[in-house]
Amino acid sequence: MHPLLVLLLIAVWGAAMWLGFMYVFPVLFAATLVVAGVAALGLYYLNACRTLAPSALDGPSPVAEPKISYRHYLLGQVWRDWWTISRTVVPQVYRTARAILVRLTRLLLGGFWGFFVLPVWLALCAGIVAAAVPAGVFVVALTVLYGVVAALGLAVWLVCVLVLAAVERVFMTYGRILQTCPHPFCYERIGLPEYECPGCGARHTRLTPGSGGAFRHVCRCGARLPTTVPLGRFRLAAYCPHCGGRLPERIGRVRVEPLPFVGGPAAGKTTFMVLGIRALHARARTLHGRLAFVEQRHAQAYAGAIREFQRGGRLAKTGPELPLATMVDVELPGRSRRILYLFDPAGEHYTGATEVESLRYLDHGEALLFVVDPFALPQLRGSLTKDEKEFLDRAAVSSEEDPADTLQRVLNELRSRPDQGRQKRVAVIVTKTDLLARTEIGRCLGEPPAPAGPDGGPDDGAGVRAWLGDVGLGNTVRALDQVAGQVRYFASGLATEPADVADLLGWVTGLAPAGTADGTPPADAPQELPGTAPLRAPWPVRGRGPDRVPVGYQAGRWAVLAGLSVLTVATVTGAVVAAAERFPF
Repeated sequence: MHPLLVLLLIAVWGAAMWLGFMYVFPVLFAATLVVAGVAALGLYYLNACRTLAPSALDGPSPVAEPKISYRHYLLGQVWRDWWTISRTVVPQVYRTARAILVRLTRLLLGGFWGFFVLPVWLALCAGIVAAAVPAGVFVVALTVLYGVVAALGLAVWLVCVLVLAAVERVFMTYGRILQTCPHPFCYERIGLPEYECPGCGARHTRLTPGSGGAFRHVCRCGARLPTTVPLGRFRLAAYCPHCGGRLPERIGRVRVEPLPFVGGPAAGKTTFMVLGIRALHARARTLHGRLAFVEQRHAQAYAGAIREFQRGGRLAKTGPELPLATMVDVELPGRSRRILYLFDPAGEHYTGATEVESLRYLDHGEALLFVVDPFALPQLRGSLTKDEKEFLDRAAVSSEEDPADTLQRVLNELRSRPDQGRQKRVAVIVTKTDLLARTEIGRCLGEPPAPAGPDGGPDDGAGVRAWLGDVGLGNTVRALDQVAGQVRYFASGLATEPADVADLLGWVTGLAPAGTADGTPPADAPQELPGTAPLRAPWPVRGRGPDRVPVGYQAGRWAVLAGLSVLTVATVTGAVVAAAERFPF
């Protein structure tokens, strides 16, 4: 080739390089950097929308169906979403940039013209490679955004959890809410029941403000369940976490009051329990309140007992098995509410220390009823005449267990408690006074009871107390004075006024201060026998279904996507403004 031609080509190439690096390279590099960066951000944003916008469980970032309930979005799934976006976008950006670089190299440097367009190729490649820096900064900013959203959300969540837990604790403490199991061979104190989802029947063992959510937990079926009693948790079906037995409605909202009936065989415990339920029902109707059985079988047993009384018959003897508490839900408007656990075991359970030890419900109560069969007192039996004995043998079955021995076994068992068996209230009921009044020694107990005490409550039974001391229970009376804060004595028979019985039970259970209601229901009173009507509306099944993520997950994802949108717009705007200032047109 002619030397002049070579020199000319060298001059042209030099001029092309000078023009390219002086004028083309800066502009083209900056434009490529902006375009590549915006493209990377757009790709990232597009994948973020694809990941965060769907509400299905099996979306780009799958949400595993939990065994029981979903964990809070910010405690795990938020970072799985971030990792899904990052591991999808970063390789995709790398593959796209690498493919573009290869094509540019083949296109621009694949012929002799490559010597002249080198600045163009270099500007394009350098811009694409350099775009990795703002893209990396954006990824870091996105990670920080995730961290900020998670931190703020977790801070709000933690405050709500602490406040709700404190509110429930105050509610439980102020209301002196006691939760225990009424089922045989359990009788355990319950800190938190298991709650059944009304949608799928799953049992939730930790339905409290926590990792599953502050206000609501989301069941695996999508149902949203309240986490505290004030929020409506009591409207769910509850079960004992120890034995799995069904617990009464409203447990956790009102106090459970275990009320053991203590007495030997044939002492009249069941009879007095039926009389007490009848009196409380009459009192509730008088005050326009309500009383209902928790179990249908108990309502049926009570109805059968009332029919037996009306026929003048005797109640059947209680079976030998450990008792399921007769659960009665009582509400007296403007006064108080209780779920009464009436424990009426066979008297044989009080005839030995081992048998008494099996009655674990004695560990939880602060009140009890000591039922005394007067004809089981040795001193009284010895004072009866022959005619009186014959009359009593025909009229009733008497207990063979000395009441003093029965009470002593119970007190020995109570002393194993941390509080040494201290009781707030003890009611001592002398039963069969309608028969006792037919004897010389017990005629005084057949007289009308003393008027109400100065506090408006029932008389404390000073006459009954003195009579018990006279017939050999003086030591027992003094023992009760030591173990109980208050003791009241009561004479009971089939003809005892229901208002007096209601006053006594109202006092011993803490249902209400004894009032002046006479126990006579109003004319428009409902049915005589209490039923088992629901006392609260069940919790409605509301949620998004088992195939969609919980609302909390969707809200968290949208919050992140909103922050990502703001960050993307701000980044692109800043890049464009910077480019315009750097290269004004």
